Amino acid sequence: MEQIDESLQSLIEDVGIDYSNFVETAVIILVLIFLRFIALRFIYRSVEDSETRYRWGKNLTYIAFFIGFLLVGRVWFEGVGSLATFLGLLSAGLAIALRDPVTDIAGWLFLIWRKPFDVGDRIQIAEFKGDIIDIRIFKFTILEIGNWVHADQSTGRVIHIPNHLVFRNAIANYTSDFDFIWNEIVVVFTFESNWKKAKKLLEKIAQDHLKDYVEDAEQQVRRAAKSYLIRYKNLTPIVYTDVVDSGIRLTIRHLSNPRKRRGLNQMIWEDILEAVDKEPDLDFAYNTIRIFQNQLEGKEELKE
Repeated sequence: MEQIDESLQSLIEDVGIDYSNFVETAVIILVLIFLRFIALRFIYRSVEDSETRYRWGKNLTYIAFFIGFLLVGRVWFEGVGSLATFLGLLSAGLAIALRDPVTDIAGWLFLIWRKPFDVGDRIQIAEFKGDIIDIRIFKFTILEIGNWVHADQSTGRVIHIPNHLVFRNAIANYTSDFDFIWNEIVVVFTFESNWKKAKKLLEKIAQDHLKDYVEDAEQQVRRAAKSYLIRYKNLTPIVYTDVVDSGIRLTIRHLSNPRKRRGLNQMIWEDILEAVDKEPDLDFAYNTIRIFQNQLEGKEELKE
């Protein structure tokens, strides 16, 4: 046994291991665990959002691990004794550990400086769409629209989005500088319908509902043209003609307020339904199966 003890002692001396290193390592680990516990207690008392708590908990774990790695490294390896090297590694470790929070702060500065959107704007970023209701240092908050609800109306959900997403995704702003979007209403009539009368009918209905939009939109376009290269020449509603399998498709293209699109569509459609109901030579088309007898229904010159 004495020979074994002497052999182990000799091996430890050859490797350069000092028992005090174990004590210092244990003290460092315990102190870091204690400091992390105190920091988490403070965060849980100050922050209510569970997602923010979780992210700070993960980041504190990374920070504690890296600092512990550096401190323990200084104990066991003399090559890390330089203060400049230590501070350099510490800075790099903090940059990695706090990557998301630091990027969130950079995103917040970008939002304050460049203002791609502001509180009250309606935006889409990644798969999220909604109205901005709050902007903070680490996140911005939207009141969601769309999803399972049609016509871009509110779902009632509040979504918190990290600020760093503004650097990774395109941002679509529905209301910045120009408070209107283009909307289209498609109406399909049968081939036997008087499509010219139908087109004039749709044009009149669209103009009746949208005449107040055009003047306001022209003013906003002139204002937005000072900042962006916008070349809208015709802002009045227009009806396009096209042919599809089931009939003649007439498409009303018009300006609409993003927050009033569903209500405006409803008013236009109700007028269309009432107007078509009064015209005997107009019928809506829909997918169906039909047998066409050329001898009875075809043009005289083409009958066989």
